[in-house]
Amino acid sequence: MTPSCRVAVIGAGAAGLATTKALLDVGLDVVTYEKGDRPGGLWARDNSSGLSPAYASLHLNTSKGRTEFADFPMPAEWPDYPSADHVAGYLADYARTFSLTPHLRFGSTVRSVEREGTGPLPWVVTTEAGEAGRYDAVVVANGHNWDPRMPEPGYPGTFDGTQLHAHDYRTPEIFRDRRVLVVGMGNSAMDIAVDASNVARGPVLLSARHGVHIVPKYLFGRPADATGAAMSALPWRVRQRIAETLLRLAVGTPQSYGLPAPSGGLFQNHPTISDTILNRLTHGEVTARPGIDRLDGDRVVFTGGTSDPVDVIVWATGYRVTIPFLSSRWVGDDAERLPLYQRVFHLQDPSLAFVGLMQSTGAALPVVEAQAKLVAAHLSGRYALPTPLEQRRAVARALRAATERWGGDRRPIMRIDFDRYVADLPREMKAGRVRLLRGARPFTPARREETPA
Repeated sequence: MTPSCRVAVIGAGAAGLATTKALLDVGLDVVTYEKGDRPGGLWARDNSSGLSPAYASLHLNTSKGRTEFADFPMPAEWPDYPSADHVAGYLADYARTFSLTPHLRFGSTVRSVEREGTGPLPWVVTTEAGEAGRYDAVVVANGHNWDPRMPEPGYPGTFDGTQLHAHDYRTPEIFRDRRVLVVGMGNSAMDIAVDASNVARGPVLLSARHGVHIVPKYLFGRPADATGAAMSALPWRVRQRIAETLLRLAVGTPQSYGLPAPSGGLFQNHPTISDTILNRLTHGEVTARPGIDRLDGDRVVFTGGTSDPVDVIVWATGYRVTIPFLSSRWVGDDAERLPLYQRVFHLQDPSLAFVGLMQSTGAALPVVEAQAKLVAAHLSGRYALPTPLEQRRAVARALRAATERWGGDRRPIMRIDFDRYVADLPREMKAGRVRLLRGARPFTPARREETPA
């Protein structure tokens, strides 16, 4: 008798929970390792892992209808843009509703994941506590917004005040009666600048070398991403032209508010979703500044020679993609450049899969849910991958298209078009079933006498 597949999942955030559920749904044996003391990952801001970047004012920047799991709708009475605490509770409810909790090992930091040979249970997962488990397959779902990236290289000069990364921000009290500079143009940068503007001394300075499109949370009386969803069947360049026109009519351009021009078109660089930043800019409570030239004691000098006195700098400069438990054998020199078939399957060994290692133009939860179901179909033998050559060719085609759209310096290999990708994965699953009917070999665990604990 063919043994049941035994799978390790790394992480119990949204990606890990969706994966755990999908694997259990097809009858597989699952153990999910989680560093923290509760499910929810980065959304659980009081998680003992210490990795959550969630601040008190954080809310979704995609609407609940476009963010929820298909298998677990968010409550109808919730606002269109729920808070981080709402989302953390939602993920905890998801784990309870689908009886995932008995499969979650909290307080288990994974130290290493390695493959040992080709026999039964070849994957060995070792925790920081020295515990080791053996598995037929491993799914990496540890997220990639937890390892703060500071400016590289750092700016010349020294700064006498306080510096922190956006990852460490929680409440605006740290800014009270202080002169604040926020560096960055992403969602966190805008949220933090708005928070600080309510308590800071003088206007909050918002610095960036390159601009982004700023999309309000509502357009024409509906959540902005719902407006975009109506055009999802159109080619992205057509959607881009329509959406940019609508955005200019609704709120103007970033330059109208003193911000730098976007460095790419809408749907090419990630927009910032905010209603409040434009209000604070027009009221003079937030003031735009160009990129930084150097630090000078209690002042920051910007390109063009202007300078301002500053007490606190917040670096909202993003995150590194870090998978510390996988060796270079599996991730190469840079996890940001890891090629994966369908952004899921490792090209050398598809019994190593990834859920959530992508950057979406929309919400993450529907993406990881679809990825999890694809992994579950593969590991249960209900879906067959293309040949290794076909997989490499598909990855190369996807990278060429992504580089043309997003450019070569913006993690193109990780980027996906939300609507297109979520529609494509069910088609890929169907194609995998057709391959089985045509004789392709499904994934099958190696035979074994018994399953070790």
